Amino acid sequence: MTIARTADLVQRAQELRTGIAALNVIQLEHAEAIVRAAECSGAPVILQVSENALLYHSGDPVPIAAACLALARRSSMPVALHLDHATSFSLCRSAIEAGFSSYMIDASSADYETNVQLTREAAQWGREQGAWTEAELGEVGGKGAHAPGARTDPAEAGRFVEETKVDGLAIAIGSSHAMATQSANLDLRLLESIRGEVNVPLVLHGTSGVPDDSVRDAISLGITKVNVSTQLNKAMSSAIRLELARDPDLIDPRRYLGPARDAIEGQARHLLGLINQVHVRETPDMKERKTQ
Repeated sequence: MTIARTADLVQRAQELRTGIAALNVIQLEHAEAIVRAAECSGAPVILQVSENALLYHSGDPVPIAAACLALARRSSMPVALHLDHATSFSLCRSAIEAGFSSYMIDASSADYETNVQLTREAAQWGREQGAWTEAELGEVGGKGAHAPGARTDPAEAGRFVEETKVDGLAIAIGSSHAMATQSANLDLRLLESIRGEVNVPLVLHGTSGVPDDSVRDAISLGITKVNVSTQLNKAMSSAIRLELARDPDLIDPRRYLGPARDAIEGQARHLLGLINQVHVRETPDMKERKTQ
């Protein structure tokens, strides 16, 4: 399967009025599990690497991009590679050179005019490179995301897209990053208002904290790209804790990272069924792991 472009996967999801899952990768185990889940689910997927994940890997996008692209190249399903929450334009350029097909330039913490200026520059360069550009208006980033002032203003969102010519817009409608429980209360009326003002695909960040029914509702009302990270990390960490508790003397990382990878895959399959609205098939390896 040829490596997919984020632009094509987002456009296809928008045409089908469904979602496209963008699942975050930190380690090789994440990428392997997500791609395997996509193959078993019969669904395309976006492998998403954040700026923070790149900093964990010494700030160089090349090694992790090479691993993700190798998995995508061998996959039976379309797999794209996206840079998430880049705060510098230089990192966006480096990511495209490393093989990413899209990036998010995140200037949402700056004032409106600065956000417009940086996003416009990033979007223009992206079009010249054939890259898909995402930006954010309103602060999804955790602190205060449930306060009224952090929400995206519909009229401002329409103006922002017109002024920047950005390809996709992440909006603040009540979700928050790094939530370990599904307790976020999405403002679906606000989403409808934003959808009426904005003609580009809308992106939901912080989806790990959103109940499944609300995710479905958000997609039906105009969310296209759906980002998930914490749910995968929670599954991974829980599996590791369980294996180490079973054997306190365990030192071979394959013995606990293998089950952790399986746990990520299970969560990814659930997310692909929820977001991409596909029927997840139970394969023989799934049945075998259930009996172990």
